[in-house]
Amino acid sequence: MASLRFSLRLTLAYLARFKGIIFFGVILGIVFFFLIRIVSLTLLKGTTERIGVMGRHHTDDLPEKILDLVSDGLTKTGEEGIIEPDLAASWETPDKGKTWIFHLKKGRFWQDGSPITSQSLIYEFSDVSVEKPDESTIIFKLKDPYSPFPAAVSKPSFRKGLLGVGEWKVDKILVAGSFVESITLVNSDKDKKIFKFYPTVERTKLAYKLGEVDSVQDLLHPQPFDSWKNTNQATSSDKSQVIVLFFNTMDPLLSEKALRQALTYAIDKDLFGERAISPISPNSWAFNPQVKEYPYDPKRARELIAEMEDEAKKNLEIKLVSSAHLLPTAEKISKNWEEIGVKTLVQVSSIIPGEFQAYLTILDIPKDPDQYPLWHSTQDATNISKYTNPRIDKLLEDGRVELNIEERKKIYLDFQRFLLEDLPAAFLYHPTYFTISRK
Repeated sequence: MASLRFSLRLTLAYLARFKGIIFFGVILGIVFFFLIRIVSLTLLKGTTERIGVMGRHHTDDLPEKILDLVSDGLTKTGEEGIIEPDLAASWETPDKGKTWIFHLKKGRFWQDGSPITSQSLIYEFSDVSVEKPDESTIIFKLKDPYSPFPAAVSKPSFRKGLLGVGEWKVDKILVAGSFVESITLVNSDKDKKIFKFYPTVERTKLAYKLGEVDSVQDLLHPQPFDSWKNTNQATSSDKSQVIVLFFNTMDPLLSEKALRQALTYAIDKDLFGERAISPISPNSWAFNPQVKEYPYDPKRARELIAEMEDEAKKNLEIKLVSSAHLLPTAEKISKNWEEIGVKTLVQVSSIIPGEFQAYLTILDIPKDPDQYPLWHSTQDATNISKYTNPRIDKLLEDGRVELNIEERKKIYLDFQRFLLEDLPAAFLYHPTYFTISRK
């Protein structure tokens, strides 16, 4: 009993002497416990980024930048636009481009863990039959030889529900009517990217102002955020696009090459972004740097107009149609043309106009240098300039059947050289895009 009382007194004395340290230790332990819980929950939860995207999209035409995060294609575009293996390990054509046989890589899986087989891959093209003789082989049979076909299967492949093979998985899609309102992607670290879609540039900028999104990509004009202290701004020149001024070559005035050249010389290209000189990207293996460049030369422009027939140059007036987001560029072009005596009327259109003289727009440059739809005389629906040139037709026809890349390169070097001499369109600059984000 005496021993028990002694132990109790000793314990009480110890507590009295070190109560401050003990109390501090208990508090520190509690704080540490909750801190560990908070940190663990944060790590488990991951980060969330809300990104504003301009434009209306359906589930079957989502932006390529988003699709590339979620899945891969049979092939992919490497440096200089060279087509490289992706889901496919290799491919060959036994009959000069009419049949294409792709062999799949082993050990690739869908995001649900199931193996990627030829049966699980879905590719559908008009006028192309597909055969799958075994789990690792896909055969595409075309009606005509087509050398750029490996580029066509670089588009990401999906299973039902946009199930892909990439790092990011589709977690949720919200649809309003027939349009996608938002799409949420998640990765293995529980990080999220929420892409929110808005119909116009103005509405997208408003969403940033209201705090609905944390960043906005692909802005042509960063105002007013370039002066916001709490906003970061990054820029990039997009070589996969080009700002093009299409001339209607069937128009009585613009059927004259001299006038098309004069109007192009008259444009001060230094007013815009990084100069473009060709419909093919400067990053492409097929790019020709030695084409006619049409530098800013109003003197030469006036000389070319002076050489025109009196009736043609008497009342020079051009209607320039522009997409809304390129209106500032159209107005600068109009000013340049007025300075050489060409009266200019600027109009805005959200679609390719049926009737026009000059049309300013952004062109997505194809991954392969084949530009048959844009310039071949038989392509009424996509030949915006209504251009006809037998030499260009022949080069385009040869380019899409030739399999040897060096021979194809020679064809497309000539294609660019002759196209830029005839000038059915003026290639002005590669767009500079701004990304804004909160600090």
